[in-house]
Amino acid sequence: MYSIGVDYGTESGRVVLLDIDNNKEIASFMVPYRHGVIEDVLPGTSEVLGPDWALQHPEDYVEVLEKGIPEVLRVAEVSSQDVIGIGVDFTSCTVLPVTKDGEPLCLLPEWKARAHAWPKLWKHHAAQGIANRINETAEARRESFISRYGGKVSSEWYFPKLLEIFENDRDVYHAAYAFMEATDWIVWYLTGRQCRNSCTAGYKAMWSEEDGIPNVEFFTALNPEFVNPVEKLGDKFYPLGTKAGTLRPEVAQRLGLSPATAIAVGNVDAMVSAPAVGVESPGTLVMVMGTSICHLALSREEIRLPGITGVVKDGIIPGLYGYEAGQAAVGDMFAWFIKHCVPESYAREAARQSLSIYEHLERLATELTPGESGLLALDWWNGNRSILADADLTGVIVGLTLATRPEEIYRALLEATAFGTKRIVDNFVEHGVPIHDLVACGGLSFKSPLLMQLYSDITGLPVTVYESEQIPARGAAIFGAVAAGSTGGGFDSIEAASDHLHPPVWKVYEPNGALRSTYDEIYQSYREIHDFFGRDSAMTLHRLKSVRVRGIQAKNS
Repeated sequence: MYSIGVDYGTESGRVVLLDIDNNKEIASFMVPYRHGVIEDVLPGTSEVLGPDWALQHPEDYVEVLEKGIPEVLRVAEVSSQDVIGIGVDFTSCTVLPVTKDGEPLCLLPEWKARAHAWPKLWKHHAAQGIANRINETAEARRESFISRYGGKVSSEWYFPKLLEIFENDRDVYHAAYAFMEATDWIVWYLTGRQCRNSCTAGYKAMWSEEDGIPNVEFFTALNPEFVNPVEKLGDKFYPLGTKAGTLRPEVAQRLGLSPATAIAVGNVDAMVSAPAVGVESPGTLVMVMGTSICHLALSREEIRLPGITGVVKDGIIPGLYGYEAGQAAVGDMFAWFIKHCVPESYAREAARQSLSIYEHLERLATELTPGESGLLALDWWNGNRSILADADLTGVIVGLTLATRPEEIYRALLEATAFGTKRIVDNFVEHGVPIHDLVACGGLSFKSPLLMQLYSDITGLPVTVYESEQIPARGAAIFGAVAAGSTGGGFDSIEAASDHLHPPVWKVYEPNGALRSTYDEIYQSYREIHDFFGRDSAMTLHRLKSVRVRGIQAKNS
C-alpha cells in the first residue's frame, strides 16, 4: 500500500509516494510554480502591486497535482488501486477568496485585475498596519486570546489579510463566499467538500476549541462595520488526521487514481514535519528549514509565553500543546546574497571547480574561524517573526570594513540564523518549555553541513538530520495514511503512523566545546544589537522602511 504527500512551498510543490510497508519514499517530483511569487504586476494585467505584496496563482496549485501525482505513479510503476490516501500541506498562512462553488475569484474575468482577489502568500506583509491595530486593540481591551500568540499577531495571518480586503476592496470582500486557507481550498478541490482544519484555525485565525474566535466587540473595535468576522471563516474545524472525503471522480481520472482514495484534511508544512520525524514528546525543537524557518516544540501543559507565534492544543500531536516560533528569512536571505552581492569572479571560480556558487562560498566560509570576520548580522531581511513579531524590522550587518570579503558576509548570514534560533531556544527555556536537542528538516539540512554545525555550536545542542529531504511531503503522506485508517490499509492514529513511518537518522551534529566561549561572547553582542535595533531603537529601522515604502509608492503612482 502507498500514500501520497503533497507539500506546497513558496516557490514550488513537491509530491512524494511513500511505501507504507517498507517505509521508503519510492518516488518524488518537484513542480516549480509557473507564475512563481507574484510581487510586481498581476498576471495578464498592468496592475502594479505595492510594497510588501506577495501573491500566488491558484492554477499553480492544481498543476502540482496534475503533473506531480501522475509522474510519481509512472516512475514507481504503482497501480492506482494501491494508493490508499493523499495528504496535503501548505506554507501558511496562504489564503484566497473563493465563490460558493469553490472557484478562486481571481480566475473569474471580472476579478482578475483586482489584487485583493488573488491568493495572499504567507509573506504578504502589506497588512502590517492592520496587524499593529489588532495588537494595540487587544492589549488595550486586555483580550486573553492574544497571550496564546506571545502578545502579538502577525501580518502573515488570517484576519489581518481579511480585514485588509474589507477595508481596501469591499467589492471583493462581498463577492467572496469564503476566505480560505490554501490547504483547505486544495482539499475542497480534491473532494468537493469544504473541510477547514483546526491547525491553521488555531495558529493563524486566533481560534481555540475552548473559546472560538475573539468576540464581535473586539472586531468592531477594529472597524465598526466589521460586524460578522466568522462569515468568511466559518465556525466548524476538523482535527488533524480527519478524513475529509474521497477524490471527485473527474479529479481522480485526471490524476490517474481511484475515486476511493482517502483525502486528509489540510495541514501546515511545518506541523506535518514533527510526526514525520517521530517527534511525539516534549524536549525536542523541530526546525523546518526552507525560505524561512518554523520552530516547533511540544509541552504537556499550556504555557502562554512571550515571543512565540502560537500555542495550540492538539496543534501538532493529539494530547499535547504545540508551540510555534519562527524566523522569516533563511533560504530567501542566502539566495538574495548570491543573486545580488557575489562578484562574477566567484562564479567563474566555482564553475572552474565544478561547484555551485553555494558550494564554493560554503567551502570558503568553512575555512573561517568563529569571529575572524569581525561581522555580526541580524537576519531580519523579511522582518522578525520570533521573538519580536515585527514585520517592519529590516536586516542589519555590523562590522564591515574595506577588507571584508563575500565569504565572510555569507558566513555572518549563516551565523545570524543560528543566533536567531538560539534566541528562540533561550526564550522557550526561560519560560518553562525545556529544549534538549534540535531536529533539522528540509533541503538546507542536507545541502549545508556548515550551517548545521553552526546551529549545534551556537546553541550548544546536538542537531539531528533524518534520512529524507522531503520531510513535509513525507509528513503529509503520513496523514494521508491516517485518513485511510487501518481498515483502508493505513493507521488509526497519528502516533501509530509516526512510529511506523518516520525515516532513520542520517547524521547527528554535536557541538564543538572548544568553540563555546567564543560563540557565547559573540552571542552577547548579538543580544545587544538585537535588543537595540529590535526594541530600544526599533523606530530607526521602522523609519527607514517607511521612507522606502513612500518612495516606491510615489514612483509607481
